Amino acid sequence: MMRDQLMERAPHFEQDGYRLTELSVHNLGSINRLIPLDTTYIELLGWPAGKPPARKEIAEQPLGLDALVFKTENAQATFERLREEGFEVNPVLRLERPLIFQGKQHLAQFDTVRFSAQPVAGLRMYFCQHLTPEFVWNEDAIRHDNGAKSLDHIVIEASDAQAVAAQLGKVANAEAKAQDDGTYVIALRNMQLVVRPAVGVTAAKISQAFLRHADDELREFNPHVSAASSRQE
Repeated sequence: MMRDQLMERAPHFEQDGYRLTELSVHNLGSINRLIPLDTTYIELLGWPAGKPPARKEIAEQPLGLDALVFKTENAQATFERLREEGFEVNPVLRLERPLIFQGKQHLAQFDTVRFSAQPVAGLRMYFCQHLTPEFVWNEDAIRHDNGAKSLDHIVIEASDAQAVAAQLGKVANAEAKAQDDGTYVIALRNMQLVVRPAVGVTAAKISQAFLRHADDELREFNPHVSAASSRQE
């Protein structure tokens, strides 16, 4: 989450060796740039500087690692599954954003399933079905100078790691497995969620993300927010 500072903060990620997509504007009023990886991406999300946020659900989100977005191949089926399992979900919502691809104007489209009440306090999450995936994942977009290839795992801290992991597993339709070190691992199709117990955490939060690079090394993703906490106006 970049809030109203996306334009000034995006160059930090380019200096880190990531190739960012061009700036896009959603039909809901938010703006973004992406760091596409092999089957996932990191979204730098915000809204235009000097303007109020158009999307209520991101207005109060702090700078930094913010949301979990789960991939779905069928947004309507996911909506029905979540509703049947007792989650408070909104009907499928279509998102669109114009973009330039191979020199031509196109419209990227997504069907999203959002929660009217988030399943885990402190975590913002939703599901997304990409209707035009070719505009996100292509050879040029996923080639990064720093060798970043894939999102390996995301670390979530919670005071009750067991309960949070169980709820996340239910949301993602995956099993949360206890580890010897006290953490819980939820294996998704292309990455893992690691829920770690933390003392004094009032609500669950995303604390770290790790990327696999071309040399097969894991490196922590730097969200570039350490000097910005006082600017969340």
